[in-house]
Amino acid sequence: MKVFLKNDSSVDFCPVRDVFDRIGDKWTVLVMITLDQGESPLRYHELQERIGDVSQKMLTATLKRLQEDGLISRQLYPEIPPRVEYALTARGESLLPHLYRLAEWASEHMRDVKKV
Repeated sequence: MKVFLKNDSSVDFCPVRDVFDRIGDKWTVLVMITLDQGESPLRYHELQERIGDVSQKMLTATLKRLQEDGLISRQLYPEIPPRVEYALTARGESLLPHLYRLAEWASEHMRDVKKV
């Protein structure tokens, strides 16, 4: 399958570029895979513990953006203290096979890529 990217700088919308811009940061894929591999939904502190070295600021920003993009859901329970749980949405789950394929490719080829 060929993907056509528009190189014209006047073009404001390129789906491939826009999606890579949204998921291409350091934490987005890790958050999504963590939500997939854990017993979902997960609470904020569970995500932070499983991911490891992510700062509170970055995790909060990543979760907010994923929620805005419709890739995860955020459920607030009105308890004291409040409980918040995160889970993948159907849209987020539909992205996972592609993320896993990309991760598989990276595992197979990263050593060669780093040599160049």
